[in-house]
Amino acid sequence: MKKRKIPLRKSVVSGEMLPKKELLRITRSKEGEVAIDPTGKKPGRGAYIAIEPEEAQKAWEHKILDRVLETELSDEFYQELLDYVSHQKARRELFGNE
Repeated sequence: MKKRKIPLRKSVVSGEMLPKKELLRITRSKEGEVAIDPTGKKPGRGAYIAIEPEEAQKAWEHKILDRVLETELSDEFYQELLDYVSHQKARRELFGNE
């Protein structure tokens, strides 16, 4: 049986190439609206970060997503991102990888 290719993406925080399922996509639409994209299918410019609270915290401290998505992000967005990543990590630890 042929082995399936696992899509890899680069985390904008660590610069590490990881399987797409282990990353979270953040998108900026043409209107400039930034959103967390759990499906990975929303249209717009995308940036990936690992589902690790430390990476989300580092992205917040260094305003990495502001630079990558070429927009100004609020502290509320970064707090929402940190909460979402923490929740997803806890879910993975409880239920395993889906």
